[in-house]
Amino acid sequence: MNIFFKFEQYIKEIVQSIDFNVDVSSFVSRVSAEPPRDASHGDIATNAAMVLAKPAGEKPRDIAEKIALGLKELSVVAGVEVAGPGFINIRLSDAFWHDHLREILVQGKLYGRNLVSNGTKVNVEYVSANPTGPMHVGHCRGAVVGDALANLLQFAGFDVTKEYYVNDAGVQINVLAESLYHRYKEALGQDVGAVPEGLYPGDYLIPPAKVLVETHGDKLLGMGDAERLGVLKEHAISSMMDMIREDLAALNIHHDVFFSERSLHKVEGNISTIDAMLQKMRDKDYVYDGRLPPPKGEVPEDWEDREQTLFRSTEVGDDTDRALVKSDGSYTYFAADVAYFQDKYDRGFERMVYVLGADHSGYAKRLKAVAKAVAGDDAELDVLFCQLVKLLRDGEPVKMSKRAGSFITLRDVVEEVGQDAVRFMMLYRKAEAPLDFDFAKVTEQSKDNPVFYVQMAHARSASTFRRVGEELPQLDVSDDALLSADLSLLTDEGELSLIRKAAEFPRVIEQAARADEPHRLAFYLYELASELHGQWSRGVKSPELRFINHENAQLTLSRLALVRAVACIIGSGLAIAGVDAPEEMR
Repeated sequence: MNIFFKFEQYIKEIVQSIDFNVDVSSFVSRVSAEPPRDASHGDIATNAAMVLAKPAGEKPRDIAEKIALGLKELSVVAGVEVAGPGFINIRLSDAFWHDHLREILVQGKLYGRNLVSNGTKVNVEYVSANPTGPMHVGHCRGAVVGDALANLLQFAGFDVTKEYYVNDAGVQINVLAESLYHRYKEALGQDVGAVPEGLYPGDYLIPPAKVLVETHGDKLLGMGDAERLGVLKEHAISSMMDMIREDLAALNIHHDVFFSERSLHKVEGNISTIDAMLQKMRDKDYVYDGRLPPPKGEVPEDWEDREQTLFRSTEVGDDTDRALVKSDGSYTYFAADVAYFQDKYDRGFERMVYVLGADHSGYAKRLKAVAKAVAGDDAELDVLFCQLVKLLRDGEPVKMSKRAGSFITLRDVVEEVGQDAVRFMMLYRKAEAPLDFDFAKVTEQSKDNPVFYVQMAHARSASTFRRVGEELPQLDVSDDALLSADLSLLTDEGELSLIRKAAEFPRVIEQAARADEPHRLAFYLYELASELHGQWSRGVKSPELRFINHENAQLTLSRLALVRAVACIIGSGLAIAGVDAPEEMR
């Protein structure tokens, strides 16, 4: 249960019961309830009076006083304060928090689940790197953000498909094939010299080249260019995708679908998927034959002023109409983009999320235009951009990888610090903001290392239960015993504060899912862990506050119920992030 949504409904009901001189019903939807910025102000704050003052023609404070009267009638409300010009701060009773803690225990791993959607079909496409080599650190952030977002949406109740778009139809694949051919001749023992400029120089093509020699011998040397290119392309793509899957698996990322761009161009029954899309779009008057104006500013030397097949994307919000067919008769990348979205829509997805690198920032408007043309208002498209990651070691830039030849591989990073550190830290900043990833910082065991701090909170919870088994072996700490604990014994402000923070979890899930912002979850987990560590530290200084009280078994059981609830939420949150929730730290 999202308690903030519940109180938002209470407040709206109170507002609707107030007799205003004018109709304010159209403004009620803007009323919200949320945690106050300053916890000392109470448990819930609402903007209701500020929202309604102008349309109602009344002073905000006067409206706030009327709403406060209604709130005070609720049995779970311990106090209501009208502050400043009309802010309303609500303080809930201890009994409310004790009851909510019990609800967390009852729901367990289901707490916070399925609160946003009831099975809406969502396609999250992420990574989608060209299959021309191993994953590099530039792909890492989008991979983690996309995977965590997909997990988050699934937790929130969406029917999610994780998808990777394989760019296996472009010029880069021909370059990859030529690069593999160079390594193939090298594997045959020929003196081919250095890798020519323009080809991929990394050593990662050496193993696939050796496999070609094992399976084909020197037969490729005698093949015609077209036949040889076909063999090289198939083997190169297959080998690179195997490598990419292994790289992603090292980050605990597993896609449901690997969609081939080539499939859009494949002709079956005298028609390709792109051909079929063009006919659909032409029937809807989004495809026409015409001329594009030259680009603003300096006109490129290769600019062609010719009639061509165009997509009428300006009709649906884009800055310019876009070419669908090249001068040589082949389809543009944009044509494939349209056909790909059409395919997703035909597969029944109601929402499509694209997770792209910062270098694709100009794509949002054109993709949204495509969605509007193809699906109208029947499907939603969101684009999330991930900014660059700067790798540092003690504040100094990290040098490039020898293995890849020109960049730092994703595998290099994971092998040095582990998948948990990589995943959590890639989420510990809003995707649209640049990220500094310092190898030294993400491996230190301190509060300044968020992933360690959060995992330590989960491990500390497990350790508490192990200790109680050793120190109070006669105490029943089963799930049933925790559910029947007298939670009214939890009266310390630190304990109540921990319950309040735990109760924010459903709201964080809902907001993060609606905004496509999984970093909100990472921030929240750190805050919740900090509350747990803080209460544990208070117990070190004041023995009467310790989770295990040898003089009071019932109080111990109540505190263990709190620890179990917090650990459950941390475990759920870490699972969404794709990070392990350890029982102990080594």
